[in-house]
Amino acid sequence: MNTQTHSHNGFAEATGPTEPSPQPTIQPHRPGTTDSMPGSAASAMDGSHTPAEDVDAKGRPLAVVPARVPWLEIGIFTVTAFGLAWLACLPLWFSAEGIGDPVLLLACGSAMMFTPLIASIIASIVQRRRARARGEVLASAPRYFGFWPLRSFGRVIGMTIAAFFGIMVLVVLGYLVSAAFGWLALDLDGLSGFTAQLETIPGTDSLPTAAAIAIYLLLMFVSSVANVGVTIGEEFGWRGWLLTSLRPLGTWPALLIIGVVWGLWHSPLILLGYNFGRPDIAGVGFMVGGCIMVGVLFGWLRLRTGSVWPAVFAHAALNGCGAMLLGLFVDAGAPTPDPALVAFLGVAGWIVSAVVIAVLVVTGQFRKQPELGIKGKAGAES
Repeated sequence: MNTQTHSHNGFAEATGPTEPSPQPTIQPHRPGTTDSMPGSAASAMDGSHTPAEDVDAKGRPLAVVPARVPWLEIGIFTVTAFGLAWLACLPLWFSAEGIGDPVLLLACGSAMMFTPLIASIIASIVQRRRARARGEVLASAPRYFGFWPLRSFGRVIGMTIAAFFGIMVLVVLGYLVSAAFGWLALDLDGLSGFTAQLETIPGTDSLPTAAAIAIYLLLMFVSSVANVGVTIGEEFGWRGWLLTSLRPLGTWPALLIIGVVWGLWHSPLILLGYNFGRPDIAGVGFMVGGCIMVGVLFGWLRLRTGSVWPAVFAHAALNGCGAMLLGLFVDAGAPTPDPALVAFLGVAGWIVSAVVIAVLVVTGQFRKQPELGIKGKAGAES
């Protein structure tokens, strides 16, 4: 769930056979952006690896991309994720206050965020049982989902930190774009919006402005880090299992499909007026647009590092910083801005995201798709 306001036991069955299957066939790895290229050339281009010797101790391939799109399992994933999301939000629909009840919204929204994870575990179990029946071997579940191993450590950790703080910078840029188009009034000198908030908190009158801002930003940081506990639920599903499963289609089809599905999945909340104040098809449309743009960025983080963790932390930062940064910079005397225009999931965010995506495309960043724990070879990204 994206918002501007607010045990490995589950994988045990999904990690493949514990005993060798008779004559398993390791399916070739088909990277998303180089499907039409010969094996060695494709591997050199995008950092994926196809050699049969790249297997773990159980004979499972280290490269994660399946030989074919598991459409049945994707159908199971989608139905389960959507069904559980609506179930999690039912209390809001039957409540007289709806999303106006902050405690109920937090409870339902948090539960909803774990539905893609639950759906992906179920789909993964089905996928692996069907693969074993065909004599195929898939990468281990931790590799397929992208949460382990962390090697190369520097790439994964460095990109995770950069994604966490980078998304905050992009949110600020989105507000500046909104101000440039006249959609949002900012008070960068007097911080009148922030000062107005302080006046409502007892005991802050004598607090120096610089100290108050420092505390405010610290709270934003803590809130964003805490969000990791729930964004795992979404990202392990969307950028973990689903993106890997769709990669045989190619990078861009996979990213765009996930963006649409991810946006529609938010419908139980959006149709209550969440995020955009538009409880109708227009609100869902804005959410789909925002999820496509942000989903391409989060998907690139997953593909560029081989790990789901940068997307997990970027998602957490987005949920934790949007409203707080707006409260810091907004002009207290200005009319309430339209979130469909100024939010990062709104039009301003689309513009900022489009610029970043264009830079990534021009610099060839979407062609660099290394795998976790596989040492670089000649011509490959490591």
